[in-house]
Amino acid sequence: MAHDLTSVFSALSDPTRRAVVERLAMGPASVSSLAAPHAMALPTFMRHLKALEDCGLVRSVKKGRVRTCHIAAGPLMELQGWLEWQRRVWEGRVDRLNALAEMIDKEKTNNE
Repeated sequence: MAHDLTSVFSALSDPTRRAVVERLAMGPASVSSLAAPHAMALPTFMRHLKALEDCGLVRSVKKGRVRTCHIAAGPLMELQGWLEWQRRVWEGRVDRLNALAEMIDKEKTNNE
């Protein structure tokens, strides 16, 4: 399943949601344990979870009265692939810029 990277980036733009993803990277957790470290009402926290679920980063399962959340690796892997591609693009640009600077410096030295 291809994930919309815009919605993943949008979800991760919030520090509360990043903290939830970081916590879930250590393993599944209940909604109440995920909400505990955050100073906000549960309905507000649930909106953060919904944003994470909507973009595919988190999935949850309800057993009885307990909802347990799990990280979904798919969107993170796609994000990692996109970031790696961007890293290669920018490294290539920096390498070309360095080569140009060296060429200009050599020309300057030769003309002196």
